Amino acid sequence: MTAVVEENTILEFKGRMLMMTVLQLNDLDPGTLHQQVSQKMVDAAQWLRDAPVVIDVANHVDADQVSLLTAVDTLRGLDVNLVALARNEKLDAETAAMLGLGSISLLGGREVARREEPRKAEDDNSSESTIETLVVEQPVRSGQQVYSRGDMIVLAPVSPGAELLAEGNIHVYSNLRGRALAGIRGNGNARIFCQQLNAELVSIAGHYRVAEDLPEEHRNQAVHLSLEGEAMQFNALK
Repeated sequence: MTAVVEENTILEFKGRMLMMTVLQLNDLDPGTLHQQVSQKMVDAAQWLRDAPVVIDVANHVDADQVSLLTAVDTLRGLDVNLVALARNEKLDAETAAMLGLGSISLLGGREVARREEPRKAEDDNSSESTIETLVVEQPVRSGQQVYSRGDMIVLAPVSPGAELLAEGNIHVYSNLRGRALAGIRGNGNARIFCQQLNAELVSIAGHYRVAEDLPEEHRNQAVHLSLEGEAMQFNALK
């Protein structure tokens, strides 16, 4: 008789999309950095203060180790949640490790997105009939995340702390107070429509605006959001 031994699995790898904020440093002066970042952190919503941050010092590829370490220490002292350094031809994974950070290639991510666009268009045409629009009739509450492989239509309020993610367009026929991320797989033609814009964050194909950066004239109004190049456009819905 063969004994069956059950393995106790102590870990599990899971795939999940996480949004990171890229902080581009145009000046490594610790005094200036402390002043401007501390003010930004005071103004930022809680989710932004907790967001994982990648620092991009591409404008300072020849900076010495002391300057880089001082900048990182300044940011950590302000409770910025640093997770990685954006690497390039001169700032590599070894530099990131010296700073106590991981390393991410931002350039590589953009190149992959451009190469995949023609193939994705073909995939979209071939599977157009199989991807359905997701309709959400219940309120989306804080802590909830809703995902759609196509378009998403929400017929109820979206609370602060809730998150909508769609590979296509997002329509919210109520008050949008959480986060709405459309075109999350790089579809720059995706759009966001909402009846009342009070969002913590809106994003199209990775280009985003946080609550503090929303145009005042469009707050609490019916708005249509789209991309022109890398700039987000806000247009009133009538």
